[in-house]
Amino acid sequence: MTIIARDHQTDRFTSAVSENSPILSVRDLRVHFPIKRGFIVQREVARVRAVDGISFDIYPGETLGLVGESGSGKTTVAKAVIQLTKADVGSVKFEGQELVGMSTPAMRPIRRKIGMVFQDPYGSLNPRMRAGDIIGEPLKVHHLVESRENYQNQVASLLSTVGLSPAMAERYPNEFSGGQRQRLGVARAIAAGPSMLILDEAVSALDVSIQAQVLNLLQDLQEKYNLAYLFIAHDLSVVRHISHRVAVMYLGRIVETADSKDMYENPLHPYTQALLSAVPTPNPIHERSRERIILRGDLPSPIDPPSGCRFHTRCPIATDLCSGTDPHLRTLAPNQLAACLLASGYSEAKGV
Repeated sequence: MTIIARDHQTDRFTSAVSENSPILSVRDLRVHFPIKRGFIVQREVARVRAVDGISFDIYPGETLGLVGESGSGKTTVAKAVIQLTKADVGSVKFEGQELVGMSTPAMRPIRRKIGMVFQDPYGSLNPRMRAGDIIGEPLKVHHLVESRENYQNQVASLLSTVGLSPAMAERYPNEFSGGQRQRLGVARAIAAGPSMLILDEAVSALDVSIQAQVLNLLQDLQEKYNLAYLFIAHDLSVVRHISHRVAVMYLGRIVETADSKDMYENPLHPYTQALLSAVPTPNPIHERSRERIILRGDLPSPIDPPSGCRFHTRCPIATDLCSGTDPHLRTLAPNQLAACLLASGYSEAKGV
């Protein structure tokens, strides 16, 4: 079966990828940043393994939530997908087209199809440009307008789509609230009619009530235009609200993936269990009685990650086996994979 997607600009419908095929397919992605020393002749002395061999798929109309601590490599993944950061090794295929190694001119039509919403609604908008020009810039860059009137109509339509008045097109970013600025960022991201959005901590800088409004807007847009989302966040309650599937990152690796419901009801990896134990619940009786998992130590350096399982230095159930064996993602339950030698269900599923 084929998904029929709406072109925002022409109001025509065009065929996209099959719903059984991933719109984005990432395989063994590695992004290492060299550390160099020396004044005259610089030499590489170490490498920061920001992303160290991750794989995932995103399907049309689906949201993959990517979560983890600060420094786990989430933003680097986002930048590598859209080729703002070049990958050292691996494959990134968007709608079947390989992006790794693609030249900047060749990436331009791809970037029309992948929109991006940044974390900071204050710093991601040019303070010297009016709101209408900020939203309309992708229309000009990708040559999607035929006349001044057509341009103004599309900008007005985009403002209305994200819940803002078309009259706000003449305002500057400093005349908007934080939530309104992030709506401008969303409008700019969907202006060129993309089939996928990358949302990098898109609601983390907003108040809780405003977060809910922006999340509802994103869900409405996804339903209306069949958009795929890579939703990056550290707030697990937000990820649960919007994601169909969740991938948990730790020190450049994905340690668990599962459908959202399974992840929150039955986390298998000790790191995922620790993250979920820190999420507050609205029930005060349950909040007082539930067990918190306290991780010892700090996040190790990605320059020199621990041997074996990277989480073993902080893991509450680690054994000597964990320090010498590097686990890979394995199927431990239906639609649920975890990279842990000791997770419940591992030995039964794989005979280890």
